[in-house]
Amino acid sequence: MNEKNDIQGPDPKKIEKELGEFLNKKFGENVKIISPSIQPQQEAISGKTPSKGKKELVDFNIKPSELITYLDQYVVRQEKAKSVLSTKICTHFNRIRHQETSGDEIFKITGNIKANILMMGPTGIGKTYLIKLIAKKLGVPFVKADATKFSETGYVGGDVEDLIRDLVKEADDNIDLAECGIIYIDEIDKIAASPNVMGAQVSRTGVQRALLKPMEETEVDLKVPHDPVSMMQELESFQRTGKRNQRRVNTANILFILSGAFSGLTDVIKKRMNKQNIGFGSQLAEPKNEIELLKQAQAEDLVEYGFESEFIGRIPVRCVLDTLSEADLYAILKMPNNPVILSKKLDFAAYGIDIMFTDTALKILARRAAFENTGARGLVSVVEESLLTFEEKLPSSMISKFTVTPKVLDDPVTRLKDLISSNNYKELEQEHTRATNDYKKYITKYIRENWKAFSIRHGLTLSQIRCKMVAQYYTGNIMEVEDAVKQIKRFHDSVKEIEVEVSKSYDLNIVFEEDAIDFIIQQFIDHNATSEEILSKLYEDFYDGFNLIREKTNKNRFFLSKSALLDHETYLNDLIRKEIR
Repeated sequence: MNEKNDIQGPDPKKIEKELGEFLNKKFGENVKIISPSIQPQQEAISGKTPSKGKKELVDFNIKPSELITYLDQYVVRQEKAKSVLSTKICTHFNRIRHQETSGDEIFKITGNIKANILMMGPTGIGKTYLIKLIAKKLGVPFVKADATKFSETGYVGGDVEDLIRDLVKEADDNIDLAECGIIYIDEIDKIAASPNVMGAQVSRTGVQRALLKPMEETEVDLKVPHDPVSMMQELESFQRTGKRNQRRVNTANILFILSGAFSGLTDVIKKRMNKQNIGFGSQLAEPKNEIELLKQAQAEDLVEYGFESEFIGRIPVRCVLDTLSEADLYAILKMPNNPVILSKKLDFAAYGIDIMFTDTALKILARRAAFENTGARGLVSVVEESLLTFEEKLPSSMISKFTVTPKVLDDPVTRLKDLISSNNYKELEQEHTRATNDYKKYITKYIRENWKAFSIRHGLTLSQIRCKMVAQYYTGNIMEVEDAVKQIKRFHDSVKEIEVEVSKSYDLNIVFEEDAIDFIIQQFIDHNATSEEILSKLYEDFYDGFNLIREKTNKNRFFLSKSALLDHETYLNDLIRKEIR
């Protein structure tokens, strides 16, 4: 009977009975199952959803150097980690693309070796942030989880196979796309076996064993055993199709990235290194800091730390992230795309307040965060603590511009009274203007230094004038620099569309010169001008003159410069005299 069920599918009556008992126990007589008639369809449900994500996988062509350049916009230092992650991740996905496009089953290598990655380093140095940035840039499904929430399959707690199911959800139920996703597990050091505990450690070694197969290659059933929702879905599917629905995910191309602080691992490394230096003729090891010691970690150290050798064997790539100094924390605050300052700007903007930070104030905040000794996380707590009073009181005042200066940080009570009293409004306004202009200069310099990368990425030549435009738009809005460049590109495209619209509507072929394009883009930025307003102004100023020249000379192509847009009468008079004579 069981064999028959395996071949033909589950017994609907048996499933109904089990579900009925479960629902009766859970909800009493309030919930009942009403079975629709079974209407088998002609075609069986396949094991996978249609390959709507196949094109996304095949089109992947990002190179490691491109990904490093992208990460440089967001992450301070960590050159080694950026290099390792960018290289191995890009190679992983380019290899998938290569396999998809070649389509030669005969040439596939037996055995699957994945470059799963282990990241080590203290808390708050950007491990999770790095992976989130990479997943966003690549556009692949991404799932993050903490290792501590899992237990070995069959025990109370999260099942590691749930990660695979979550990946399918992130891929909008596209199994093909999910099979090329990234699973990031943080706090992996917390599942190292404790030497002081006897017996099975379900949440430690048990989880390690549960991860072995998915980290290499296995088939994961999307149906969750003993889950009433999954059982109801299976029953509904069987009643619709008369076929058993088996949906499985192959983990061969799912990349696993693990990270942890690994506190205490340095003691294991020291112990090993000291053993190696015992004996005549040996040299005593020089004292090393925590990070330098972590960089000396070997597989045997991780096994000694509490990991199964089979588990460590499935993580061939390891990288150690550097601790952040006070100078690094200041650089993070100065970085245009840093979420700490952008988030705080959003907080105050919610009350209609434009907040600006002076350079000196950022240095003070970085110095205070360095004492926290929690890496970049310390920046968040320091900024929140320093500005909480102002965030509470200023929304109830008439203040619309707030400048964070050393006075704000060193004597917040006095500074808050000055702001609310508004006795020195003109001085506060000038202070905010100076801070804004200084920051705009810094952003302009930053864009000029990276203009080539931005230009190639967005197909827009960033001249010095356009670098200033990007800086102006970025400073006037709360966004990342990348989005500001995209907006200037949209404005540029709108100008080219205006040329096309003039040709279609008025049968005139006009060409904007570069300075005219920049002038119109500036109107979009400064005055929120629309394409319709620009078109209307062009018709009003130029149509009669251009039409007269066309009637007299049959000329239908006109070049417009910035000076022509500024003084259309002089431009047209000179053009008419020149062309008609």
